[in-house]
Amino acid sequence: MGRLETKVGIVTGGGSGVGKAIARSFVAEGAKVVIAGRNAKKLTEAAAEIGVVDSTVFPIPTDVTGEAQVNSLFERVREVLGRVDILVNNAGATDGGPLTELSLETWDKVITTNLRGPFLCTRAAMWIMKAQGGGRILNIGSISAQRPRLNSAPYATSKFGLWGLTIVTALEGREHGISACCLHPGNVRLEGSVEEAGTTTGIPGYASEAMMKPEEIAEVATVMASLPPHMNMLEAIVLPVKQAYLGRG
Repeated sequence: MGRLETKVGIVTGGGSGVGKAIARSFVAEGAKVVIAGRNAKKLTEAAAEIGVVDSTVFPIPTDVTGEAQVNSLFERVREVLGRVDILVNNAGATDGGPLTELSLETWDKVITTNLRGPFLCTRAAMWIMKAQGGGRILNIGSISAQRPRLNSAPYATSKFGLWGLTIVTALEGREHGISACCLHPGNVRLEGSVEEAGTTTGIPGYASEAMMKPEEIAEVATVMASLPPHMNMLEAIVLPVKQAYLGRG
């Protein structure tokens, strides 16, 4: 029996990269998983790769920055699958640049996706989880929430904020059996691109830094999601041994 047998999970940004790897790992552990994202084609292709579509994997196109779309997603999952045991807030945007050259459009794009989206999904999940007596919310942060890189103001700010949202969710969810946790990955190589779980690109020498695979992040996410209900791994930092972290600039 898998560690997530009988569980129902929602993974945002589930059509590629870390989100797809997490969804695949959850399905392998017995869960039914809804993958959400804006790209319907990617979602359909990912679902076919991961499991049996509309039996173990359910692709539902959703823009997590839209309140009506998010509420519709969660209501549909509740109606079709009966519950939501795990929410993984993984969808994210990346952009940046020097503060003095940063446009409001760039700032808003990243903050809206990386903070508004998780808030809307968390709120919708908690409505369901409170009624059913519990659940778990896993936010995919970044080590940029603690050690930002240069020229990454929108991304770093959003990940600092996501950690704050995690703490508040854990506090408010505690009496309802809802736990919240945050996984902070370091460098991850994603399907032809190099990202720090979505951090800014164009950093000199970045492509040559030590990297992890999405599947390796998924292993940790699965451990955090499959803990007994009375336990919570509040925060986890996972990075390549050789990646600069402490004292990096």
